[in-house]
Amino acid sequence: MPLNQQCLLDNRPTGEASASNFKLVSSETPPLKEGQVLVQHHYLSLDPYMRGRMNDSKSYAQPQALGEVMQGGTVGVVAESANPKFPVGTPVVGMGGWQQYSVVDATQAGALRKVDTTHIPLSAYLGVVGMPGVTAWYGLMKICEPKPGETVVVSAASGAVGSVVGQLAKARGCRAVGLAGGPDKCRYVVEELGFDACIDYKAHPDAKSLYKALKEATPAGVDCYFENVGGLILDTVLSRMNAFGRIAVCGMIAGYDGAPLPLANPALILVNRLKVQGFIVSEHMEFWPQALTELGTLVASGKLKYRESVAQGLASAPEAFLGLLKGKNFGKQVVQLC
Repeated sequence: MPLNQQCLLDNRPTGEASASNFKLVSSETPPLKEGQVLVQHHYLSLDPYMRGRMNDSKSYAQPQALGEVMQGGTVGVVAESANPKFPVGTPVVGMGGWQQYSVVDATQAGALRKVDTTHIPLSAYLGVVGMPGVTAWYGLMKICEPKPGETVVVSAASGAVGSVVGQLAKARGCRAVGLAGGPDKCRYVVEELGFDACIDYKAHPDAKSLYKALKEATPAGVDCYFENVGGLILDTVLSRMNAFGRIAVCGMIAGYDGAPLPLANPALILVNRLKVQGFIVSEHMEFWPQALTELGTLVASGKLKYRESVAQGLASAPEAFLGLLKGKNFGKQVVQLC
């Protein structure tokens, strides 16, 4: 059995996370028992939700245990097998964590999922045809429920989730407006992803300037908002929401370091009779097959575009993760392990 390099959560962050919160170790992979497989990870997923799990605080998921491998999505290939349903060489997606190999009990339902790499690259199953893509699909389709002609706004529009939200909205006849950090990201959102407009929030650091830019991009107001950021951006979009608008709350990355994010004018929720709903996509597994079928078909046909930021080697995972939290990534952030 091969030697396994792993990245552990060594200590909990106080305020902003740092590379010193993590620790690289090596360990021997245990021999396989009946029904198990050894998966060699090719790519590791880095996602904003991981920051919340580093804290020892009440949340929708249990905190990441100290001294244990950081949890996260992985794609790879079965390297050794004691399970005839998963022969050596099978490409799979699972939750192998921040490590080069994982031993998985493949008899457990949902522990591993076989994937087809004929028309879809393996890494895409961590992004546009994986959890981020399904997150975008569910929040837009089941909470926002956009209608043709409506205006859909999404924050972090160039990221793994936001980029899919806008493209799905456009495919359903909506006006798609994004918010992203920097001219390069906004250019990508409009010229490559096909959004109608994108606002560079870094060029509008105050409420008055950001509101003016959003008003110009949403002349008919906002019907649906897909929230990934919070803070000033949420306050500004709230002020543009139309009556009976819908807001899908996916993330609040502006507050992941523990800073409070008070709303400037929560009365707008009442005045405009808004639906504001938070969601965790893993609680809606019944919709995953439908979502993955649509997303996979669109990617395979070239109709759904995506971009990846690829860090090299497990040792790069902590810094790549910290960069993700600061918006340094462009598209889906993954770590290539082999």
